[in-house]
Amino acid sequence: MAQFFGFAKTVMKNLFSKPATTSYPAAPREYPERTRGHVEINIDNCIMCGMCMRSCPPGAIEVKRAENTWSINRFDCIQCGYCVEKCPKKCLSIVPGYQEPQPEKSVDTVVKPVVEEAPKPVAPAATEPKAQEPAAVEEGK
Repeated sequence: MAQFFGFAKTVMKNLFSKPATTSYPAAPREYPERTRGHVEINIDNCIMCGMCMRSCPPGAIEVKRAENTWSINRFDCIQCGYCVEKCPKKCLSIVPGYQEPQPEKSVDTVVKPVVEEAPKPVAPAATEPKAQEPAAVEEGK
């Protein structure tokens, strides 16, 4: 009989308390502060300096200036955040959450669009002012 009362106490407690689990599919998960996530780049602000590549401990980031590409190997990245700290233009960020699982190792490559500057208008050449022609002389005077 003592076992029944111990069990009944647990049942009553669970009946009137909040659930211990979250409603994951219905409500998105809120990650705690300082949770490691994955590295994202705003390629429009990137100047292709390579500081993120040099500061990456496992060497997961590769910057190719000649090709205007920025690549990251997601499986090699340890989400330490050194690349985010070292970026002079602050175009890198760590987004909370996890990468979606993939069946194979892959390298994410982002190509920076080449912005062609419009040709600057050429200033008109400085020409010498024409000598003013003398007024037409009337005939007959």
